[in-house]
Amino acid sequence: MLRVVHHPHYVSPAAAGSRFSFDKYGLVMIALAESGADHLRHEPEPMPRHWIEAVHDPRYVAEVAASAVPPAKERRIGFPITERVTRRAFLAPGGTWLAAKLALDHGYAANSAGGSHHAMADTGAGYCVFNDLAIAANRLIAEGDARRIMIVDLDVHQGDGTAALLAGRSDIFTFSIHAERNFPVRKASSSFDLGLDDGTGDEAYLAAMAAHLPRMLDDFGPDLILYQAGVDPHREDRLGRLALSDAGLQARDRFMMQAARRRGIPLASALGGGYGDDRLEVARRHVRSILALHAAHAEESTAA
Repeated sequence: MLRVVHHPHYVSPAAAGSRFSFDKYGLVMIALAESGADHLRHEPEPMPRHWIEAVHDPRYVAEVAASAVPPAKERRIGFPITERVTRRAFLAPGGTWLAAKLALDHGYAANSAGGSHHAMADTGAGYCVFNDLAIAANRLIAEGDARRIMIVDLDVHQGDGTAALLAGRSDIFTFSIHAERNFPVRKASSSFDLGLDDGTGDEAYLAAMAAHLPRMLDDFGPDLILYQAGVDPHREDRLGRLALSDAGLQARDRFMMQAARRRGIPLASALGGGYGDDRLEVARRHVRSILALHAAHAEESTAA
């Protein structure tokens, strides 16, 4: 059974003057229902503040908690931090953590939000407020749920915040394949980075994954994968520079799950990026990603 973590408050009204719309997170659940896939919905609790402060500067966390983020930081984030956005900012890391806990029990689970990989220690950035991937990974290890975690980030944009927040940790490996010439201009140093040329399509992208991901998994030996499954490498994405087709994205996700499952590694996915004027179609891309991961997990489990 597919397990999806979702909270109604993942959806927040769009802020005036921002191109970012939070309704995608509600549309994902509509698209999931539209698909007819059987699933169990799990509702997260907000991430306790001390776990967020373990990764982010407590002064910045206080600014977000009070919905009083300075204008310069709001501009860097890309939208104002209202009370509704604050509530959502605390829920999304709780959702990624819950998806990871479910994955540890069942092999795979998806958070219908999260993947906020640009958030830095003392500020958000690039439509990201708190870095749910880093927060969840740190808590899972601190509480003994995992010893070694690999964060695999296949969003079209490099996970610079995740790389910076977790730099120097031997128990968390950050892996990023992204468009080299896309945001952010200044890249951080992940444990492994591969920047692809503009226009990279299905065949070259999948070859790059095959050349690097299995070897990194074998060398590092994680007992949990947090997967940032952004769909913005799609050739029609408004903010992407790569050229994956629908079939290419699904092949990416199937390869990811097969690599994890064949090594007995649980995997939890977070939504990540996906942008376009037809937001329902973007939501459907996210759902196809989740369903591809779920199907590959089921197939590999049956084969085993």
